[in-house]
Amino acid sequence: MIELLFVSCLSADPASCQDRSLIFTETNIMACMVHGQQVMAEWVESHPKETVAEWKCRAFDRRQAEI
Repeated sequence: MIELLFVSCLSADPASCQDRSLIFTETNIMACMVHGQQVMAEWVESHPKETVAEWKCRAFDRRQAEI
């Protein structure tokens, strides 16, 4: 599994940010890096009050996942 980690901030309050994560089961790191920008654009479109400050892809590690 691949995890797309990103930080989203409220457009009205750029200091109010939150760590977020999307998990993909049918992809690899390279595909995540190539298509990550498109995924982030779609996410922002569906969350118009937020912006994405940064993003990265990594192998998903259940030991690091938040519960």
